[in-house]
Amino acid sequence: MAAPINIPLWAAWHHSRILSANQKPHGCRITFCETKQLQDFPLHPSFFPAVACYVFSALGVTAGAHRLWSHRSYKASFPLRVFLAFGNSMAFQNDIYEWSRDHRVHHKYSETNADPHNAKRGFFFSHVGWLMVRKHPEVIEKGQKLELGDLKADEVVMFQRRHYKLSVVIICFLVPTLVPWYFWGESLLVGYFVPGLLRYTMVLNATWLVNSAAHMWGNRPYDKTINPRQNQWVALCAIGEGFHNYHHTFPFDYSTSEFGCRINLTTAFIDLMCFLGLAKDCKKVSKEMIIARIQRTGDSSCKSG
Repeated sequence: MAAPINIPLWAAWHHSRILSANQKPHGCRITFCETKQLQDFPLHPSFFPAVACYVFSALGVTAGAHRLWSHRSYKASFPLRVFLAFGNSMAFQNDIYEWSRDHRVHHKYSETNADPHNAKRGFFFSHVGWLMVRKHPEVIEKGQKLELGDLKADEVVMFQRRHYKLSVVIICFLVPTLVPWYFWGESLLVGYFVPGLLRYTMVLNATWLVNSAAHMWGNRPYDKTINPRQNQWVALCAIGEGFHNYHHTFPFDYSTSEFGCRINLTTAFIDLMCFLGLAKDCKKVSKEMIIARIQRTGDSSCKSG
């Protein structure tokens, strides 16, 4: 049964993204030659905070809620956990505790009625439709039975959960709006729509593509008996989360891919944090185990590289 507020809310939100795409940053000029070809498009500083906010908020989901808190695939120091929690609040995709709980249910009961975004219910449902309706009773039932003591024991996770709404208002919307206005005189409207709404909606859809497109299109070199696929376009958008057949086969691997940092900014970030001493104990599948699994259950679409 549909939750009445969700459908118009998401429709209005994506309409605002269309409006934001038409915002012209202050000082940005576009000139055309006689043949109507683009001749000069100086990149305005307002694009840089949009890109920075995209990466920062995406890392809050990929390196934070997903690889650290959902799968415990590596260990992070307190400063790094705080950094990722801030990024997660900027992403505004539910607090870390709820995101991780739902993701653990998704892995344990993938593509069943207990899966929050069951891809067998179609592209639209797995992409965004699941947020427009109330959760299936089995999702709630299975989620309540999960052991979440590690999340409850993490002071960063629980602090963010207690102050989530306020953190979203400040980090997801006020900061991206005010920084361009304060530092280089951008209009508040452009700051709100471009680094704010446009960036937010793009990160949302990048995350949703992992739930939808990466469960439908691509090859299955590691396990042909499950639907999650290898999709490099999704990996590009979601900074490394598109190697989904590998991830569902080896969910504990911190890299979510056998190819390291290749199309995987999140893995590069975690590796950098390890180099700086802010992360450690990254879990990785051995090459022998990968090859054995490819030979046993893969679809023969590619060889291990």
